[in-house]
Amino acid sequence: MSKLIKLKKGFDINLAGKAEKKLSDTFKSDTYSLKPTDFHGILRPKVLVKEGDTVKAGTPIMFDKKKERVKYTAPVSGEVVEVKRGEKRKLLEIKILPDKELDYERFDKYSATDVAKLSKDTVVEQLLSSGVWPNIIQRPYGIVADPQDSPKSIFISAFDSHPLAPDFDFLFKGQDHYFQVGLDILRKFSTNTHLNVNADGEVSPLFSNAKGVQLNKFSGPHPAGNVGVQIHHLDPINKGDTVWTIHPYGVIQIGRLFLEGIYDTSKVIALVGSEAKAPQYYRTYSGASVKKLIEENVQNNNVRVVSGNVLTGESIGREGHVGFFDHMITVIPEGDYYEMFGWIKPSTKKLSFQKAFGLLSYLNGKSKEYVVDTNAKGEPRAFVQTGVFEQVTPMDILPTFLFKAILAEDYDDMEALGIYEVIEEDLALCEFVDVSKHDIQEIVREGIDLMQYS
Repeated sequence: MSKLIKLKKGFDINLAGKAEKKLSDTFKSDTYSLKPTDFHGILRPKVLVKEGDTVKAGTPIMFDKKKERVKYTAPVSGEVVEVKRGEKRKLLEIKILPDKELDYERFDKYSATDVAKLSKDTVVEQLLSSGVWPNIIQRPYGIVADPQDSPKSIFISAFDSHPLAPDFDFLFKGQDHYFQVGLDILRKFSTNTHLNVNADGEVSPLFSNAKGVQLNKFSGPHPAGNVGVQIHHLDPINKGDTVWTIHPYGVIQIGRLFLEGIYDTSKVIALVGSEAKAPQYYRTYSGASVKKLIEENVQNNNVRVVSGNVLTGESIGREGHVGFFDHMITVIPEGDYYEMFGWIKPSTKKLSFQKAFGLLSYLNGKSKEYVVDTNAKGEPRAFVQTGVFEQVTPMDILPTFLFKAILAEDYDDMEALGIYEVIEEDLALCEFVDVSKHDIQEIVREGIDLMQYS
């Protein structure tokens, strides 16, 4: 039965630079890449190609030695121009120079009627060999799902509440048929599929007309759109449980794979942020280089380019590549300056959750859009217990004590305090409001790794 969940805790970060609902096909990337760093839990990636090899879209180029059946495939066809490694030969990315016209590996294709007759084993093999499987993420731990597991439920968040998040209705317009077939495929793994939409806005027909799912509505500030928060309120994860999550884009990729027999990584991304000349949407492929996009669309040179959103995204520089799971590029001013007593000066231009620090801004109301930079307004200091973490965490956990348990490497307390229910994005707001300036998300991942590999 569908449910309505109303959340009060959280905080909406209203930034300047939202994308206009305008789509451009002019963005052509010089290179595309696959980055193992986009996937948590890949400890021993094995490269299957070398520089100079030619590949098709869907050709396996990498796998994880711990999950050899899961193949990571080329997002486009072309020539492998670089296998980039870092310290101790850690694999950082595999770059591909694209063909003018893409060529695809061919997989079995079916009609929508035939999909219902497919066996689970057939579905699993096609998802694994094509490169679509890594879209399926396992909770706990936030890692690529193990094909041998059987989840108790599958969760899909049909909206994004992060700052400057793209409009899903615009991103996936016209993809209804693929989305429904993707849902039909996912039912091979679990009949308990939750599709969660935003109760505070208009729901796209893509989601409202979906069949074979439980459609739930969530209302409230960020992180209401986070799938981890949604799982917590609908089907909490206990020790020994396995839940799968997948982005709507991944569902569409699954549907297209079985209907057309190809691994199609075409996607729409949003260029957003106060430093973007004309924030809007662009059509491209997964792993695209942002070099040309940034050169032509940024107002000044001293900027931070982020693949994803400002809370959880990765700084990729002006020549980096879009992350596997990202649908937005955020460009904000670099905060490389010192402001004496900046935290105490009265101002209407500063965004702060703390009313004591941003009282005048608080009086502006929720509709005002802010220009923020990367300046942390301070440096790490003693862990101050203020109670503010609990105000932005709409989950029945105690984040302050969880963080301390992680730092103390107390496995029993981590388990008791909810480590299985969270990943970095679920507690990213704690990092934003933390007066002690700690890297909260790094702390959370350290705790997850301790539990996973102990």
